[in-house]
Formats: sequence, structure tokens, C-alpha cells
Amino acid sequence: MRRTTARMADGRELIYFDDVTPDRVPPPDTRDLPQVQTGSIMRYDVLTGEWVAIAAHRQDRTFLPPADACPLCPTRPGRPASEIPAPDYDVVVFENRFPSFAQGIADVPAEVDGDPLWPQRPATGRCEVVCFTSDHGASFGALPVSRVRTVIEAWADRTAALSALPGVEQVFPFENRGTEIGVTLEHPHGQIYAYPFVTPRTGQLLEQAAEHRRRTGRDLLGDVLDAERKAGTRIIREGEHFTVFVPAAARWPVEAHLVPHRPVPDFPALTDDERTELAELYRDLLHRFEVYFSDAGPPPYIAGWHQAPVRTGRDLTRLHLRLFSLRRAPGKLKYLAGSESGAGAWINDALPERIAQRLREVGP
Repeated sequence: MRRTTARMADGRELIYFDDVTPDRVPPPDTRDLPQVQTGSIMRYDVLTGEWVAIAAHRQDRTFLPPADACPLCPTRPGRPASEIPAPDYDVVVFENRFPSFAQGIADVPAEVDGDPLWPQRPATGRCEVVCFTSDHGASFGALPVSRVRTVIEAWADRTAALSALPGVEQVFPFENRGTEIGVTLEHPHGQIYAYPFVTPRTGQLLEQAAEHRRRTGRDLLGDVLDAERKAGTRIIREGEHFTVFVPAAARWPVEAHLVPHRPVPDFPALTDDERTELAELYRDLLHRFEVYFSDAGPPPYIAGWHQAPVRTGRDLTRLHLRLFSLRRAPGKLKYLAGSESGAGAWINDALPERIAQRLREVGP
């Protein structure tokens, strides 16, 4: 894999990650772009103990352009100049033009309305776009394993770099796929958020893991993995370094977790052998999701890579994937209605053991 850096016309960083190691000379970005302006703020919700980011400038972001005007495709003759000035690429990472979190945001008053009940601060962090392929019509599950490995290398590179930024507490690579999810660009891509706080889901996991260690002296995710492998009924695939399974208390009708056998905190900590196996297992899992819903078109899904926070609780959790689809059956979506959205009380429409069986059956 070869890494080449460049700058966009407005000063944003752009990085090429090539599958092989040719000498790449990045072409200049000749567009006339204004400097990115962002005024994102964070306000503290005293009722939940969570920070809420407010990024009003994102209302103006690009929304489902036609394929011949896609800003994530390569820049080629006869097409508008895109975010990537090269005529072709393997994997590209660049700073988001419409970030929820960014560097250099101006200070804001420490309190909303001058009331200490509502603390607020700049939403300092960074948001990056990860383009998995130059092929607009492709999908992650259809990529060759070698390309998936390049994406993993990009995730590891960016996790290390973003973790070193001042104020960053957690780095979260993820992919949203499908208009049902709310995707605004259909080109195969994901994002990386570098948050200035530990996200609520990770915070809950750390609390559970700390209590489990206090009671048992053991690692919570390690015990979950051991229990799933012992039961076997929800296992989809097992490798030397990773296991893929449907969790016993799955929230979504179709959900799978991919967990390493050793307590590795994040992508940079993976060995070469682990990265190689992860590329094969992850591609296989996405392919199974696509075959599972093959009679209903490409499945909408969210793939979130949960890594240990940068500074706290790194010994309490480990890198793991949580992949789920909003589709509960062909032509039917799982809507988050009163119980889930209103009360936060999840009700699953499917039996995890049956979903695991089906995901095993659709494999090669």
C-alpha cells in the first residue's frame, strides 16, 4: 500500500491510498473554492448527560446528485470537477466540506443564555470522507479482498493521526449505505468522525465493562465472545483471529458483530495477519448481507467500527464491528417508533438464532 498526500483548492487535506506502490503525482485541484466555514457547537443535555452537536451549516450539503455529477467520482473529461482531482484512484480520504466537527472553530460563550444549566463549547474535532473505490456503481461487499485490506490500512492510518489531534477523545469509522439510512451521496464511501468526547454507546459499554471487571475480574467483551463461541447457535463464521456472530440480545432484525479474539483496542494495534483475515471476513459478511436481501435490492445498512477511546478505558473494551440493516424483511423497514425512539426501549422483530442460521446458509 502506498500513501500520497495532497491539498484541495480550499486547503483541505486529501490522501491517496493505493493498493500497490506506484509513484503517484497528485494532480492539482484547480477549482475555485471558498474556504470551509463551520460554526459547529456542542450543548450539554443535562437530562441525559450527553453532548449534542449543532451543525446548522450542514443543511446546505450536497444531496443525491445525478451520477454524472457525483463529487466522489474521479475528475475526468466531460464531467464536472469533483472532490478528487485525479482521473482514477483506489482509496481516497479527505476532509469533509460540511463537517459536524472541525479544527479552528471560534470560541463560543461557555453557557447558553448565560445559564450554567446549559454548558456549551465549540465542536472541535474532525470529520473525514473515505472513498472505497472510484467505481460509482460498486459496493463494499463486491470489492476484492485486496481493496478491503487497503481500506483497513487507511482506517488504521487515520485512526492514529486523528487520535493525536488535540481534544479528540474517540475515533469512529463507519459506513452508511442506502437512501433509507439517509445517505446523501450514493458513491461507495464511508466516514470517520473524531469526536471531542466519548460517545454515549461507548460510555455505556465502558460502565458495563468496569462493573463486570469489578465483580468477576474478567474482560466483558472477552466473556461475551467466549459465551457466543461456546453456544455456537449464533455464530456466522470463525477465523483464527476473529469471530462473526449475531448477538444474543440483538436490537435489529438483521444484526451482526465482528470481534477480535485478543483485546486489541483499535485498528493501528492490529497485526498484519489480523488485518489480512479481517479483510476477508468483513467482505464475506457484507456479501452475506447482500445475498440475504437479494430479492429486495441492495440492503440499507450501518457498519460502525467501535474502537477504544483515545485516553480512557482502553483496557475495558476492544475494537469491534456492529453491522445492522434497517430492513426487517423484503420491502419492509424496521421503523424506530414510539418504543425505540420515544422511550429507548428496543423491541426486535426477529429471533437472533434464526437470523444467524440464515446468514450461515447464504454464505459460500
